[in-house]
Amino acid sequence: MSGDIVLSAALRNNLLSLQSTQRNIDTTQLRLATGLKVNSALDNPQNFFTAKSLNNRASDLTRLLDGIGQSIRTIEQANTGTESLSQLLDQAESIAIEAQAEIRSSEGFTRARGNVDLTTTPDLTNIEGGGVINAGDQFTVDVIQEDGTAATLNIVINAGENVDDVVSAINADAGNLADVVRARVTDSGQLEIASLNENASIRLSSAGAAGGELSAAGFAALGLDTIVGVEDDGAGGFTPGGTAVAGNTLISAASAAPVAANGEFEASALLVDAGFLGAGEDVSLELTIDGTTTTLPTALNADTDTIQDVVDRINNEGPEGVEASFNTDTGRIELEFAQSVGQVELQFSSAAGATSNFGFGGLAAQAVGAGAGNEASEQFTFDGVNPDVDQFEEDFNNVRDQIDQLVEDSNYRGVNLLSGDDLTTFFNEDRSNTLTTEGVDFTSLGLGIEEGDFTNANNVQQAIDSIRESIGDVRNFGQSIANDLSIVQFRRDFTEQTINTLQSGADDLVVADQNEEGANLLSLQTRQALGTTSLSLAAQSQQSVLRLF
Repeated sequence: MSGDIVLSAALRNNLLSLQSTQRNIDTTQLRLATGLKVNSALDNPQNFFTAKSLNNRASDLTRLLDGIGQSIRTIEQANTGTESLSQLLDQAESIAIEAQAEIRSSEGFTRARGNVDLTTTPDLTNIEGGGVINAGDQFTVDVIQEDGTAATLNIVINAGENVDDVVSAINADAGNLADVVRARVTDSGQLEIASLNENASIRLSSAGAAGGELSAAGFAALGLDTIVGVEDDGAGGFTPGGTAVAGNTLISAASAAPVAANGEFEASALLVDAGFLGAGEDVSLELTIDGTTTTLPTALNADTDTIQDVVDRINNEGPEGVEASFNTDTGRIELEFAQSVGQVELQFSSAAGATSNFGFGGLAAQAVGAGAGNEASEQFTFDGVNPDVDQFEEDFNNVRDQIDQLVEDSNYRGVNLLSGDDLTTFFNEDRSNTLTTEGVDFTSLGLGIEEGDFTNANNVQQAIDSIRESIGDVRNFGQSIANDLSIVQFRRDFTEQTINTLQSGADDLVVADQNEEGANLLSLQTRQALGTTSLSLAAQSQQSVLRLF
């Protein structure tokens, strides 16, 4: 066309070169401005999408890091709670041990205390479920003094009566039990019957009740089943009964044997002369200490065995935890049990029938019917009154309550590993790699720590045993979560390094080398300057034509 400008080949080549250089300069300046050598899929599709994939995974792992960090805090909170819980358990154990040391140092005043809150039962004869205590059911309270004399009161539970009525019936007696026993309802609503004289024992039984006998289930409803068991009545039957004794010693009736010239009873007296057995009678003795039964392999014969033989057989053939002796001043056999013993049952049996007059615990003579299966037994519970022990019990239960409160406060963002919640920590973007930290129930009930009942040494020992078992459980759990905490921390560090690796890999694909791009720009600018000069030289050849005109 006539209007077109015709460029020479030299000018055209130089112009194209300058345009190419300018494009390269623009590209290099963009890389320097963004820091990326691949700014879009158009620059390098493979590198762009590979880097994007790496960055996406790094982003997913970064979000997981928040969850991992919260898991660490949750476990740390549980660990803090575990350490504090261990201290509380140590304190509870210390209290129980002190109570155990004090429980035998009572002044000799016996108590029989129930373990049920009866203040919520307005009518003892209408307990939920029915048939436990019936209107008219009766039981006897015997207070046996140190010298063997006994006072007896028969208690009748009438329809509509509550625990206060039972207490009033015991305390209102102006005859047999006046000034020897007092009943009360404890602050926890439990029925308590305590002796007022030192070294007296309290026997609770259905035997001899002048009416409907209170059943074993009835005694349990009153919370007295820790003292009252099912005893053999000597004639093949069973009667609810039990005796609470202060201290840890059972004392027999006094020997009826003649006193020696020096005024002392003789351990060499035959059992028949001592009055402990009738002529021609023999009995077998079985001792059950806190549920473990031992039968003396050699029977006791009235005509051939002496008091000393009884002592020796118990010491040599009997179970651990009991030591027998004969007090020559009082004429009584004494069975001293270990400090940790809480309950003892003595059982006499005879193939031919006999009458046991040993009278441990102040009992009258026990007839043992002839034939297999006929035994006479009695249950004893060591239960002394000691204000210090009562305070220890209260302190123990306060610590027990604090255990529950501490566990409740050991949660972190709604997750409480100490109350049974589980914690799952995710370590990769598709949540296929996890670690589950299993929670435990460390409440007092979960640990198996029952409310403290320090009425006897056996109960205290059970509390100590449960505390020590709990301490082991807490320590084992502490080790377990410490291991999980280490794993989560290792995985957190690994995830952080993985994120760094992924981002570095993505950068390798798309991030520009600033030094390289700077050198390129300088080179391109130099090329542009040279191209401009070349273009100017090419144009001068055309300008020379103008000079002809």
